[in-house]
Amino acid sequence: MSDLEADYAAAGFGGHLAFGTRPALLIVDVCQAYLDPASPLYARVEDALAANVRLAAAARAARVPVIFTRVAYSAGGVNGGLFYRKVPALSAYLDDNPLGDFHPDLIPAPGEVVVTKQYASAFFGTSLAATLTALRIDTVIVTGFSTSGCIRATALDALQNGFAPFVVREACGDRAPGPHDASLFDLQAKYAEVVSEAEILACIRADPKCIDVKANSH
Repeated sequence: MSDLEADYAAAGFGGHLAFGTRPALLIVDVCQAYLDPASPLYARVEDALAANVRLAAAARAARVPVIFTRVAYSAGGVNGGLFYRKVPALSAYLDDNPLGDFHPDLIPAPGEVVVTKQYASAFFGTSLAATLTALRIDTVIVTGFSTSGCIRATALDALQNGFAPFVVREACGDRAPGPHDASLFDLQAKYAEVVSEAEILACIRADPKCIDVKANSH
């Protein structure tokens, strides 16, 4: 444990959220906008894409629900409100731009839910919370792009809607290491469990190693 982690722990941060019995894998915005070098949002996150491919395969094999999110804007971005004004690069998602498409290595399978959103959180202004409640989900495995934006916002809202968020370190990515690392630290301290791909794979597969992923991680 680093000095900073020790300081946070002594102050009462970093409690433990248990991994539940009905998880879902929530893959946030793993689309061409972050993976195409020609895109203004390109973030060099190919390693995280590969981790998402592995997690999706494991979840499908274990019959864990897999839910995807995507971003789409219309009417010149009016439905994106102030967020669209603040981040001009979001025009990459305007009017069915191919940059908003899923990467060919990771496409929703027939019957898998796709949530279309306009803001950072996958919960804000969408039916996601109602869908998870109807499925009796208690734990949301959060992956995708970008760590400091949509991943952080989605994990926070998962917590606030009563779903334990587990953020997979290797399956998230950002355009710079600083925001990525700071976001993961803050999420672990206050809002989520930040775990490794190996640990979450054990949980998906109902391996006994999933008894306490936090004990294994820290």
